[in-house]
Amino acid sequence: MITSISNGQIKKIQQLLKKSRTRREEGLFAAEGIKMFREAPADRIEKIYMGASFAEKGTWKEILREKGLEGKAKDLTEIVEDKVFKSLSDTVTPQGVLCLVRIKDWSLEEMIPENKEPLLMVLEDLQDPGNLGTILRTGEGAGVTGIILSKNSVDIYNPKVIRSTMGSVYRMPFYYTSSIQEEILPWMKEKKITGYAAHLEGKNNYDQEDYTKAAAFFIGNEGNGLSRELSEKTDVWIRIPMEGKVESLNAAMASGILMYEAFRQRRNP
Repeated sequence: MITSISNGQIKKIQQLLKKSRTRREEGLFAAEGIKMFREAPADRIEKIYMGASFAEKGTWKEILREKGLEGKAKDLTEIVEDKVFKSLSDTVTPQGVLCLVRIKDWSLEEMIPENKEPLLMVLEDLQDPGNLGTILRTGEGAGVTGIILSKNSVDIYNPKVIRSTMGSVYRMPFYYTSSIQEEILPWMKEKKITGYAAHLEGKNNYDQEDYTKAAAFFIGNEGNGLSRELSEKTDVWIRIPMEGKVESLNAAMASGILMYEAFRQRRNP
């Protein structure tokens, strides 16, 4: 049992939780909680750390059995004293289990499935971890086939992002690009994907366009919105009508409205 926060493994986890650079160098990220443990792909789990109280319950044995990993339990698991485990959690009531999971690299081509038209989210300099996590989770539910992020966006493996995805981070293809304009726009043109930018000057309301063909929604930074330079290079400007004095919506909320309108159209063409 690990009984000290000075333990080398504990220090490594703390670095993975705090620094995106460490996550990239190690090729690992930390996922806390029973749901994240249960949904983690078996072939990507590097290590499982459990608080002593959680380990006593035996739930983890059932989960390992479901994953076909019970024979590797000794090598994969590590018991941690409860007070030490608490130092690894930023939640008020830790669930007692944390996994180290190997990072998966996706390609742009993996965002274009063979059996359906692509539906993409292109995020420019998104900064809020909760927004990104919500977009991933909502996107999976709405049938989004991939998420593209500018290099200055929040790290998708930030613990707050991970927690708010509720497992979708394991399944939703995503790709960080060095330049949306130089890499993504030409690729979209080649693949005949229409780019829609939510904009106050949009000609039509969002529900007056056809998203049954290959489509991508562009969402900008929480404070500044989509940059003028990028929005001018998208194909269509659309607007989300609002009453009162509201000028814009939360990035995750706007994304959800657009994604589910596309999903509605595709279910009822």
